[in-house]
Amino acid sequence: MSVKSQRGPVAEMPVRRFDPVALVDLLIILAVLVGVKQSVLSFSYLYAGPASTFSAMLVATLLLRRRGLGWKYLGLRWPENWWKTVGLTLFSMALFIAATQLMQLFADAFFEDVGTSGRFDHIEGNLAAYIGIMLLVWTHGSFFEELLFRAFVIDRTSKAFGGSGKAEIGAALFSSIFFGYRHYYYQGMHGALITGAGGFAFAMLYLWFGRKNIMPLIFAHGIFNSLGQTFRFLGIRD
Repeated sequence: MSVKSQRGPVAEMPVRRFDPVALVDLLIILAVLVGVKQSVLSFSYLYAGPASTFSAMLVATLLLRRRGLGWKYLGLRWPENWWKTVGLTLFSMALFIAATQLMQLFADAFFEDVGTSGRFDHIEGNLAAYIGIMLLVWTHGSFFEELLFRAFVIDRTSKAFGGSGKAEIGAALFSSIFFGYRHYYYQGMHGALITGAGGFAFAMLYLWFGRKNIMPLIFAHGIFNSLGQTFRFLGIRD
């Protein structure tokens, strides 16, 4: 007489697979960000970054629509609770400061701090230039950079390599390294390391938020950039 097993059927674990479509999306956006910036750098030191993010935003929007998705899928939602959003924004700013200060201890020991290499010197005392740069702060320097470097790059990188927990951490690290590289051309290695550390803090927060809420990161990024440019306009160096 055969003895039947008392155990039920063994549940199969879901298999996480490589996603070539997500990888193609990622490579296209990286190519646009690098290609446009390098092309514009030959005649505009100030607008190379913004030109590349504007271009990448257009391409990324088309790619998302082609996949039946949109920016809401990546966390661009109007806040339902403003008090919660304010709290998360302040928390994001605190974590960013902690991460960048820790990295600065390392960067100071090995690399020269070149600041912003004079890229924004024309803003000091120039109201028209200040207004213009603030428009860039709240487009290129907050919304576009967060949506591209945190939301899009992390999502596509993670999806491309299976979407596991390790893939998400790897995606956060990759997006942060690329974010630091983006600032190397005018901040040097010192600034790239510090910016990358801040980007990693934001990347981990984006994952912690469940990729469903990127507004606190956008607000935090915009506030930091606004303060920096306002200090430059007023001639405050330290």
